[in-house]
Amino acid sequence: MKIYPIQTHGGGTVRDDRELDVARDHALPVRDTLQRPLRDLRISVTDRCNLRCTYCMPREIFDERHTFLPRAELLTFEEIERLARVFIRLGVHKIRLTGGEPLLRRGIEQLVEKLARLDTAEGKPVEVALTTNAVLLAKKARGLKDAGLARVTVSLDGLRDDTFKRMSDSDIAVATVLDGIAAAHAAGFAQTKINMVVKRGVNEHEIVPMAEHFRHSGMVLRFIEFMDVGTTNGWRLDEVVPAREVLARIGTRHPLQALDPDYPGEVAARWRYADGAGEIGVIAAVTQTFCHECTRARLATDGKLYSCLFAAEGLDLRRPLRAGMSDQVLLNLIAGGWEQRADRYSQLRQQLTGLPSAKVEMSYIGG
Repeated sequence: MKIYPIQTHGGGTVRDDRELDVARDHALPVRDTLQRPLRDLRISVTDRCNLRCTYCMPREIFDERHTFLPRAELLTFEEIERLARVFIRLGVHKIRLTGGEPLLRRGIEQLVEKLARLDTAEGKPVEVALTTNAVLLAKKARGLKDAGLARVTVSLDGLRDDTFKRMSDSDIAVATVLDGIAAAHAAGFAQTKINMVVKRGVNEHEIVPMAEHFRHSGMVLRFIEFMDVGTTNGWRLDEVVPAREVLARIGTRHPLQALDPDYPGEVAARWRYADGAGEIGVIAAVTQTFCHECTRARLATDGKLYSCLFAAEGLDLRRPLRAGMSDQVLLNLIAGGWEQRADRYSQLRQQLTGLPSAKVEMSYIGG
């Protein structure tokens, strides 16, 4: 019997088709050791980006010492579609395309169209969403909508050009991003969300202006605590602006009321303006952790599967995929990996004596 050296979370190997190509009795939806189901799949379609945000792809690392993946190592759209079908069999209902910057991937509309045709196990369409910095969105919004994309989330860390350029380390104007947001609205994306990473000493002065800009817009602005993803962004706890401070700053100007989650496992705590001007969200991955409800798996650009945003190692799915293994083998690999999942890094962060020496970079698996 041949043995393919397929990497697992424990660093071991798994045997080939005669051992794995068996319809094992995986309870669906598949659950991990903490009884968290696999419901959401984030797919990174490229490790490249047209910005150099300091919390994600710091220029001094990614422009000087980093080697980006050659095209042959990226999953093809057909490979992504095939894996997505397997994940859906295990309970996935939502797929989000990320990067890097996903709009840099040539023909991204074709991938959206392939994924938007898929149905869940219950026969309902899979929700396909995309997170983007919106630099290219004005040109792409209509085509993405026509291809079947359901929702767009835009990253925007400030309204002033000097703030935005400091956060993104680029010469892109804020107007370019706002034009992309406007194009998405015009194309019919009615549930656009705006993500703002807040970093102490850099852009916290933009919290209230951002809130006021998106009030009455129908869009949901979400404030994200600066996180220690990867090992290159120089994360420090004193640069985290806690979610409670964000809410306090906005609440002094515009009173807020708490809302219930839209669905189990929602990462953003929801708040509405008391005057009915819309809602905001806060993602407090540092100060108010939500690991116990995490239902997300992340498929990296090269086909490695990560079960946590803060993981160090991934399960290689590209190798068995290209070795010709069946869908059942892939399903058993994914299900087996998820059933062993015990990740809860954010809950344990304060207990750790030292941060892990190696963690996957956000630009590699998306946020």
